[in-house]
Amino acid sequence: MSSVQTIQAAYAAFANNDPSVLFGAMAPDIQWNEAQGNPLADRNPYVGAQAIGEGVFGRLLAAIDNFSAAPERFIDGGDDVIVLGHYGGAMKHSGAKLDAPFCHVYHFKGDRIVSFQQYTDSAQWARLMP
Repeated sequence: MSSVQTIQAAYAAFANNDPSVLFGAMAPDIQWNEAQGNPLADRNPYVGAQAIGEGVFGRLLAAIDNFSAAPERFIDGGDDVIVLGHYGGAMKHSGAKLDAPFCHVYHFKGDRIVSFQQYTDSAQWARLMP
């Protein structure tokens, strides 16, 4: 499976509440960075699947109902895969809607994701997150 196919499969599985494809493709020492200004960037870089699971995905699911990261375009750069899309969901504490564009940049070595960088409307995230 190519890098872009791996990422396409990961987003498809994630849309069905299954993060196992994404986590299964991560290198043990993956470096994960949330966008500067995003409240979840407070622990950048997250290193390893456990830190990402607890510090990013655990916090997202605790704060947002029906969280989604819907891809709209995949750009195959070989060892680099860029995904453009939109986040959605509703904040649990206020009901406010999240509707933010994103750009995700994944870097692969072999068949493993070794780094991730998020770009998004961090001002919206900062305004909505508790």
